[in-house]
Amino acid sequence: MGKTALAVAMARQIGGEIVSADSRQIYRHMDIGTAKPAPEEQAAARHHLIDIRDPDEEFSLATYQELARAAIDDIAGRERAPLLVGGTGQYLAALLEGWQIPRVAPQPELRAALEREAAELGAAALHRRLAAADPRAASQIAPANVRRVVRALEVYLVTGRPISEQQTREPPPYAVRTIWLSRPRDELYARADARVDAMLAAGLADEVAGLARRGYGWDLPALSSLGYIQLRPYVEGAASLAACAERLKFDTHSFIRRQGAWFKRLPGLEVWAPEHPAWRALVS
Repeated sequence: MGKTALAVAMARQIGGEIVSADSRQIYRHMDIGTAKPAPEEQAAARHHLIDIRDPDEEFSLATYQELARAAIDDIAGRERAPLLVGGTGQYLAALLEGWQIPRVAPQPELRAALEREAAELGAAALHRRLAAADPRAASQIAPANVRRVVRALEVYLVTGRPISEQQTREPPPYAVRTIWLSRPRDELYARADARVDAMLAAGLADEVAGLARRGYGWDLPALSSLGYIQLRPYVEGAASLAACAERLKFDTHSFIRRQGAWFKRLPGLEVWAPEHPAWRALVS
């Protein structure tokens, strides 16, 4: 049993509702590659923040934080238990640690100019520009993560203040209990590989091709994400499906290794292995 099935079982047991903490399940038309809860799972326990945007619509971390807080307040106000479920560590940390995120609206022309600079001079050059303006932010963002470098520079250039000075924290008024479902690394890899195979069998390649046919660009956060960008060469006829599947498995393993760093920092953390009594009780 994975986290979605376990979350549904827990929600039914305690009278709860699920608030998604997945940065890609917010998008419509992206069901297979995001492992979106099946219709019967969504019917068994009410889900929030799923299918709320089209793939080309702007959606920021601040927007997620605002919507998630509203959903949690709504659920609690009806005397139900909010269950925050998902694997996007940045979403979880921003909400549970109370990040105060600069409310700077996207500046399309400025972003385009910065992205051109990265394309022409290299991502490392753009990162050096950020390091000169905001060393603390630069130390926390990998040079290859052009999207985050651009955002940090955008905030600095619009407000005149480093983004790191504006990202304070105010713990939210929640009594938080964080459960990290943990398995041995080799088992996680095997399960991830099996899930990739199952997604491909379920029509992932057709889903990705369909998004491209609708005109959604590969540079969008939605299509540049894990499970989608890896299939671009196949959709464009540049590689076999088998080769793209291997790339997806490799990149998923890398994601698994990074994901743990986010969970270790969350408040009220409990680590559950499959033999944990509460986990066993939910699956029995």
